[in-house]
Amino acid sequence: MTVPGRTLAIGDIHGCDFALETVLSTVAPTSEDTLVVLGDVIDRGGGSKQVLDQLLALSKTTRVIFIRGNHEEMMLEAQYDRQWREGWLRYGGSNTLFSYGGRLDDVPDAHWEFLRSSINYHQTATTLFLHANFEPNVELDQQTAQWLRWNHLSGLETPLPTGQRVICGHTPQKSGVPLVLPGWVGIDTYACGSNGWLTILDVEADRVYQANERKQTRDYRLNDSPAAPPKT
Repeated sequence: MTVPGRTLAIGDIHGCDFALETVLSTVAPTSEDTLVVLGDVIDRGGGSKQVLDQLLALSKTTRVIFIRGNHEEMMLEAQYDRQWREGWLRYGGSNTLFSYGGRLDDVPDAHWEFLRSSINYHQTATTLFLHANFEPNVELDQQTAQWLRWNHLSGLETPLPTGQRVICGHTPQKSGVPLVLPGWVGIDTYACGSNGWLTILDVEADRVYQANERKQTRDYRLNDSPAAPPKT
């Protein structure tokens, strides 16, 4: 079945609510589009609550598919497990708590429900979307959370035998430019870093749209370099 509209993938947001607001304004998703959120929407940046508010609002007008990242896993486990909570707080969770007022009890039910609605992966005939990585020669439904949410790209990944292109996040590209390998595209472009960008990839058009926390924007073809200066 052909889905009308664009398929848009967004990399790790990490609480960068200004960058998210700006890049969504640039791309302007419609009711015919599908936005695949590749996980790690929370932690590190200062606006995790605001990011979830934006994504929930967008899900009322656009098809949003939310893939679980390791930071969502940590926050969900932290709700009930003290050891997970201590680890989560060390890895950016303290900033998330601050955005809610300082306590897990301040996180609204709608946000917990949205986090729990996240899935392991999403696939179409041509594309596999996941957060982190994929264990070779293992079926999708047999992949472990360690691979799907925690294992970084090595740079030695090979194309899938299915011919699907893999679009993922998790492995930060501190250059601010997506990583392109044969059969793979990594779009965690270090949104929470001082020189980082938040990326939306128009999957069919191979067009990259980016914004940063200073609300600057730029766009370019996936295999090109962002030669033009950012727009303010």
